[in-house]
Amino acid sequence: MAKSSYHHGDLRSVILAHAARLVAERGADGVSLRELARAAGVSHAAPAHHFTDRRGLFTALAAQGWRMLAEALAGARPEFLNAAGAYVRFALDHPGHYEVMFDKSLIDEADLELAEAKAAAGEELRRGVATLTDARSRSDPEGAALAAWSLVHGFVMLRLNDLIAAEADPMDQIERAAQMLFAG
Repeated sequence: MAKSSYHHGDLRSVILAHAARLVAERGADGVSLRELARAAGVSHAAPAHHFTDRRGLFTALAAQGWRMLAEALAGARPEFLNAAGAYVRFALDHPGHYEVMFDKSLIDEADLELAEAKAAAGEELRRGVATLTDARSRSDPEGAALAAWSLVHGFVMLRLNDLIAAEADPMDQIERAAQMLFAG
């Protein structure tokens, strides 16, 4: 393999970006560390220094995705409808991350970085749900959080799997659904 004269300042980020793109294009089964190394112009062993193996790669990609989701939700404060829209926007804009985040067969659930990132995203989702004013949400915040997550996650899965008309505006669709379910 010919060595590239280009030196990456942050090979880890480059590999994660390539992995997210490839997962979005063809699914996680179609991604290998060797292919990612080739795409980044580095030796086939270089990605293993950052991720050890595919499981490490996908765990890092999932942790990155959860952190990005937490940031998106934090930026959507203070209203629930804003958080619901931010969740959907994140998933549609980052389908490679989103796929890996929810496939336990790909990741190491015991990874501390992953656990912290998931907890941060969960906390941001709960903050959005806490802004709901309807009596049911107030009396059962855990149930409201589960309902809210089910709504946005279910919507995203339907949309990503082309089961909802692609020509419709997803932000309008999720806002209408959220209002139907959570309007006081």
